[in-house]
Parts: sequence; structure tokens; C-alpha cells
Amino acid sequence: MEIFHCFFYLNFLLVPLMFFVAVSAADLYSDTLLSLKSELVDDHGSLEDWFVPSGYNPSGKIYACSWSGVKCNKNSTVTGLDLSMKMLGGAISGKQFNVFTELVDLNLSYNSFSGQLPVGIFNLTSLRSLDISRNNFSGHFPGGVSGLGNLVVLDAFSNSFSGSLPTEVSQLPHLKVLNLAGSYFKGPIPSEYGSFKSLEFLHLAGNMISGSVPPELGKLKTVTHVEIGYNFYQGSIPWQLGNMSELQYLDIAYANLSGSIPRELGNLAKLESLFLFRNQLSGLLPGEFSKIRPLTSLDLSDNLLSGPIPESLLELKSLRLLSLFYNDMSGTVPEGIAELPSLETLLIWNNFFSGNLPQSLGRNSNLKWVDVSTNNFNGSIPADICLQGVLFKLMLFSNNFTGGLSTSLSNCSSLVRLRLEDNSFSGEIPLKFSRLPDITYVDLSGNKLTGGIPIDISQAPKLEYFNVSNNPELGGTIPAQTWSSPLQNFSASSCGIIGYLPPFQNCKSISVVELSMNSLEGTVPESVSNCQALERFALANNNLSGHIPEELAGVPTLGVLDLSHNSFNGPIPAKFGSSSSLLLLNVSFNDISGTIPSAKLLRAMGSSAFIGNPKLCGKPLRPCPSSVAIFGSRGAGKLIWVLLLCAGVIMFITLSILGIIYIQRGSKRQWKMISFAGLPQFTANDVLMSFSSIESMDALPPLSASACKAVLPTGITVSVKKIEWEAKRMGVMLEFITQIGNARHKNLARLLGFCYNKHLAYLLYDYAPNGNLAEKIRVKREWAAKYKIVIGIAKGLCFLHHDCHPAIAHGDLRSSNIVFDENMEPQLSEFGFKHLLELNKGSFAAATSKRDTGDTNSATKEELYRDVYSFGEIMLEILSNGRLTNSGASIQSKSGEVVLREIYNENEVGTNVPVQEEIKLVLEVATLCTMSRPSERPSMENTLKLLSEWKSNKKNNPSIEAAAARL
Repeated sequence: MEIFHCFFYLNFLLVPLMFFVAVSAADLYSDTLLSLKSELVDDHGSLEDWFVPSGYNPSGKIYACSWSGVKCNKNSTVTGLDLSMKMLGGAISGKQFNVFTELVDLNLSYNSFSGQLPVGIFNLTSLRSLDISRNNFSGHFPGGVSGLGNLVVLDAFSNSFSGSLPTEVSQLPHLKVLNLAGSYFKGPIPSEYGSFKSLEFLHLAGNMISGSVPPELGKLKTVTHVEIGYNFYQGSIPWQLGNMSELQYLDIAYANLSGSIPRELGNLAKLESLFLFRNQLSGLLPGEFSKIRPLTSLDLSDNLLSGPIPESLLELKSLRLLSLFYNDMSGTVPEGIAELPSLETLLIWNNFFSGNLPQSLGRNSNLKWVDVSTNNFNGSIPADICLQGVLFKLMLFSNNFTGGLSTSLSNCSSLVRLRLEDNSFSGEIPLKFSRLPDITYVDLSGNKLTGGIPIDISQAPKLEYFNVSNNPELGGTIPAQTWSSPLQNFSASSCGIIGYLPPFQNCKSISVVELSMNSLEGTVPESVSNCQALERFALANNNLSGHIPEELAGVPTLGVLDLSHNSFNGPIPAKFGSSSSLLLLNVSFNDISGTIPSAKLLRAMGSSAFIGNPKLCGKPLRPCPSSVAIFGSRGAGKLIWVLLLCAGVIMFITLSILGIIYIQRGSKRQWKMISFAGLPQFTANDVLMSFSSIESMDALPPLSASACKAVLPTGITVSVKKIEWEAKRMGVMLEFITQIGNARHKNLARLLGFCYNKHLAYLLYDYAPNGNLAEKIRVKREWAAKYKIVIGIAKGLCFLHHDCHPAIAHGDLRSSNIVFDENMEPQLSEFGFKHLLELNKGSFAAATSKRDTGDTNSATKEELYRDVYSFGEIMLEILSNGRLTNSGASIQSKSGEVVLREIYNENEVGTNVPVQEEIKLVLEVATLCTMSRPSERPSMENTLKLLSEWKSNKKNNPSIEAAAARL
């Protein structure tokens, strides 16, 4: 009887248990996905609806089919799993995937998954689309992918895979999209990648791929889109690529390619876009390109191409973009360029073109951007260049253009940026600013213009930068309402301007006023105190008189005040001594009297800032009579005013901080994007989404050398640096960042672009794959390799100092700021960062480093001399394998022969006389560069000549001293 009762109760318990097991088996998908969820990091609760309610499930419902991201068919079978953009993280084991035998689509993109890619994914044999892009999967791409025999799309863009590219993917018979861009794949592209039968899209850019481009890719007869640039290939472009008969888009930019461009690419009869910029391609531009009739974008910039623009290119009636800048091309621009009906962008700057521009340019097409600067063009501006009314950038600077400015420019209401400086234009300025609603930047400096400044300059509602300096016969007066516009920079030095300074009403935006070497008279209006953003005020060499306005000392951002060579009288306002921003005050050669305020700040200016004032005394000039009080005749009153001023400054700073916090909360997310040549036009959102973590970017200290890696939408790997700024500094900092971005040289780390809001900016630089000099300084190298590094650094620094206008001082030149590109070519990084820091502080260097503000001033020259000194120290580091660090001063006191013997031993040159001579040369140049007096140091231009020309002409110049004397 007891046995019967036990059996009865056992059955009673087993029946519901068996029912629960049956239900659980029926909802295996839900159980499996919950197991997957348990492995994931879901800090944002993106999968909070993934749960099974408690209790029985008598209907056998598949709960998973109602969960977010899960797709089921009518039979309640899971066929799709989309976890994209759910901010998930963690490592995935992949043990769950064998349950989903009918899964067709798997999307894990835009998350932070890490670790190895789970091989269990390759058990999903029904899979047609696999998207694991924008994660952090690492390690080698695992084997087994060939098991996905139905796969059509494989997108692994922007991860951290390493090792070789997976050869096995070439066995996928139905694959149409293969995207392996933006990781760390190394080695060559497998030749097997030429055997795909259905492939249409191939993207391998932004890795560390090397070797030659396999000619087998030419066998891809179905491919329409190929991006394999931003890698480190050897050799040339294989001519077989011209056999890809369906190709519409080809990008092999920034890939270290050399040799000539194959004529066979002209056989790509369906090609619409060809990007080969930033390589080392040489020779002529193939005339066969004229056969590519659908071609809309042709970018061959930043190469070594030579010769003229082929006349045959004029048959490309669909061409919208023609970019050939930064090459060695020459000849004239064919007249037929103006006949291209679709042409919108013409970028041919920094070549050796000459002759006239086609006079019908702009008549037949919607020209939007024309940049032919830094060539040898002459003649006049084509009269119809803005006939269609869409031209927004016209850059003709640094040529030999002559004649008057076309009156048609006044009707070009679309203009945003106009740069005509450094030419020989003459006649009056015909611009009607009231008809230019979008103009922001106008530079007409360095010409022969006459007729004065247009009186309606204040009617341009967006004008921020205006420069007419160095037009000696311009004449006229300063228009009365000039300061009431949104103008930030007004430069009109050496223009023969007469009359008075107009009152400074509504001048809240102005930061730079340069009016030196004119014939201005009268006094400086006291209303200048309204210019609370003023940073540089240069009025030297005029006929101004009266007292120096005490109100100027109260301008919180003023860094440079140059009143020299005028007729100012009275005392120097004592308030200048307590200025928190002033770095240069020059009142020399006036009629200033009294005592120089005893502030340390003013004494540090040196006597040159005060000489030429016979009635002025006090340090750093002659001592004053003892009867003169430290504060003058009104000492007590002035002390009270100083205390009140300090209290006011404290209150102002407090209110400013509170205001900034308020503004930051409201505007921090209003992002904008600026791209320089070589970076495709992305939106700020595109770039920000490419960052692995915005929070990690925010953790970077501002203006530091720290950087985060990011992969942009085309697979370009970049280094990202962060800058924080005050909103009121943003304009001037943007201008200087633009100058840095436009500095292009193979020995400079390239700034590709930046995105920013009112308080923050992210700068996108080329990613340097081979570290920096500081890390490699002790690596043993042949002397030839060391000499190449020295010359490369010298060339980059020489470009900054002598080929940028105005000159850019590096400011922080040291071995850790010299990086190596894929060819181990040295590149200067971080150049200009010191100036950015000063700009943010509103300091003197900020005011003198703004772009295109005229001749190099004394403060900038001082920075350039410091760069030369730093370069000398770096040469010593390279010579001594890192032993001589910061040794510029000490090397001057040592015996040259002793140092030379030590360096010979360091470099193990033995009796190799030619190498000994080169080492001696570099040591002697380093000694010159580290002379204690800056004026005794050679310029970088002369330094480079000493290092290169002396070597090739040493028979004629037996000593470095002789060579230096010749220069």
C-alpha cells in the first residue's frame, strides 16, 4: 500500500515537470537568446524586453518572436537577429548560434563587442548577410567562413582584426559585398581575391596591407566598387585593373604607390570616380582617360605628376571634380576646360602652371570652387567666372595676375571666401559688400590696388576677415561704420590711408586691428574700450597724437599694443602693469613722459619698447628723479583704482565661468564638420559615430599629445586629438586650425579635418603607423638612414617657416613630435599646438599667429629661432643615438674634436671618410643652430641649404663656415 502511494505521488510530481520541459523545449529560441543576453554587457537596458514571463506556457508561444531585434517567419522560426546600435558590449562565445539553423540575417554592428569573432557564427549555414561592423573584434579572422555557402554580404568594417586577410572568403560563391576595411590586417592582398564570381563591392582600405596590388584583381568582372587605399603597398598600379569592365568607383588613395598611371585604366568605360591622391605616382596624366565618358570625379592630387593637362580630357563632359593640386605639372590650362558643362570644382594649386586662365571659365558650368593658387598664372580674372551665381570659393593667391578686379565679383552673391593676395592686381576694389550676404573671408593684400576701402564694408553681414595690407597706393579713409560689422580681423597696414580712426561703436567682434605704416592722425577714441575681444592693436608709424587711452588697459584680451613711431604724449597708463593678457606694449619713438609703471610685466618688455621718448624714465630706461612717486602724483588714487579693478576682474571672471557653463549645456551638441583636401566630405555625425567611444574622447586632456584612434566611414584610420576652447576664442582658433590644415608637405603630419561645436573640437590627423623618433632614437641605423631623417625634419620645418604665409612656428619641436609614416619618412606632428594654446588664452602669440596677417613680426621670429635651436638639439640626439639630449647649450662649451670623436664611435664609422665628413657637417650645423644668441642662428632655409647644398658642392665649399658665410 505504501509502495502504491509513493508511486502515485511520484506520478503527481512528474506530470507538471514533464510539461514544463516540453514547454521549455518548444521555446528553445527564447532560452538560447537569454543565454546570449547573459554574456553581453547591456548598461543601457537595450534588451530589457528580452524576458520570459513566469508561469506555464500552455500555448507553446515563442516569446522571442516579440522581442526587439528578433525576426521570425510565419512558422515562428527565427530568421533574423538585429542587435545593431544597441550600445552592447562584452565578448560573445558563439555557443548559442547552432540553434538558429534558419537564420538569414545577423547584424551586430555599431556596438562595442570585443575579443575573438566567435567561430560559432560559421555554423549559421543559411546566413545571407553578416554585419559585424563598427565593433572591436580583435585577433586573427577565424577560419571556417567558407561554411557560409549562401553568404551574400560580409561587412566587418572598423574592427581591430590583425594578421592576414582571410583567403577563405574567396570560396564564397554568392558573395557580393566584402568589407574588411578599418582594421589592422597585414601582409598582401591574397591573389585569390581575383577569383570571386559574384563580387560587386570590395573595401579593404585603412588597414596595414603591404606588398604589391595583385594584378589578379583585374579578373573581377562583376565588381563595381573597389576601395583599397590607405594602405602601404610597394610598386605600381597593375595595368590589369583596366580589365574590370563593370567598375564604377576606384579608390587607391594614400597607398604609397609609385610609377606611372597605367594607360589601361582608360578602358574602364563605366568608371565614375577615380581617386589616386596622395601617392608617389609620376609621369604624365594619361590622355586615354578621355575614353572614360561617365567620369565625374578625378582626384590625382598630392603626387609627382608632371607635364600639362591633356587636351583630350576635354571630352569628359560629365566631369564635376578635377583635382590635380600638389604635383609638378606645368603648361597652360586648356581653353576647353571652360567648356566642360558639368565642372564644379577645379583644384590645381601648387603646381607650375602658367599663362592665362581660360577667359570663358565659368560661362558654361556651375563652378563652385576654384583654387589655382601658388602657380605662375598671369593675365586677368575671367569675367564670367561667377556667371552662374554658385561660386563660393575663389582662390587665386600667389600668382602673377594683373589688371583690375572683375566687376562681376560684386554680383557673385554666393561668394564665401575670396583670396587674391600676392598678385599684381590694380585699380579700385569693385566689391559691393552689400551684395555679398555670405562672404566671410576677403584677402586682397600684396597687390597694387587704389581707390580706398569700399565704404559699405560694414554691410557684409558675415564678413569676419578682411586684409588689404601692402597696397601702398590704396589711400582713402577708414569707413565710418567699419567696426560695427561682425568683423574679427581688419588688416590695412602699408596702404597710404589718411584721416582719423572712426569711433569704436558696436565693435564686440573685432580681435585684430592692423593699421601700421599709414598716415592716420588725431587721437585713439576712448570708445576703443567697447572692443572687449580685441587681441592685437597695431598702429605703428602713423601721425597719431594725444594721450594713450587708459581704457585700452581694461580690455581683457589685449595681447599686443603697438603705438610706436607716432606723436602720443602724456604718461603710460599704470593699469597696463596689471593686465593679465598683455605680452607686448611698444610705445617707442613718441613724446611719452613720466615714469614707466613699475610692474614686472612692463619691465620685461625691454628698453626697445620705450626708447625714443626723452621725457620717459624708469626701468628698463634711465632711473627717474627720486621725487617721482611710484604711482606718480596721484599715487593713492591710482592704488584705489587698481584695487577696484581687481575686484571687478574677479567678478567678471566669476560671471564668465557661470555663463560658459550655461552656454555649454545648451550648445555642446551643435557639431559642425570641416574637411581639408584628401578627406571625403562627411558630416560631423558621421565622424562622431566613427569614434569608438565619445566618452573616451572626452577623457583626453585638452591640447595634449594623447590621441584616440578612430576609423572613418571609408575605412580611413585617423588619430583624434581634442581641443577645448572658449566660445569667444573659437573664431580665431578656427582660422589658425585652417592654416594648419592647409599646410601640406610630405614631412608634415597631415590634418585631414575637424569637427567642432562652441566649446570643443576633435582634430583628425593621419594615423602614424610607425611610432615616433623618441621611441626609436636608440635603434641602431646606418648613417644614410639617420641623414635621411635629419633632412626630412629640416624640409618639414623649412616649409613651415618659409613656405607658409604667414610663417608657422612649430613651437614644441622634440623627438616625440617627429613621427614616421609607412615609408619611415619623418613627419613633424603637433606643429602649431603651442599657438593654439596661446590663442585660447588670448596671449601675444595668439595675436601674432593668425593666418595671413602680413609680414613675420618680432615675436613670431623669436619662435622660429627657438624652432631652429630645437632642431639643433634633435640633430645632436640623432648623432649620439639619444645620448646627447637637451645638450644645445652644453655642446657650445665642449671641444669640437672630442665631441666629434665620441660621435664617430657612436656611429661606428671607422675609416669611412665620406661618412665622417657628413657626420662632421651635421655636427657643425647643429652647433650653429644652438648658438646662444638667436640672431647668430641660421634660418631653416639656410640650414637646409647647409645640410644639402654643401654636401653636393663640398669641393667648392671646403668648410661649413664658408658655406654659412655665403648664405
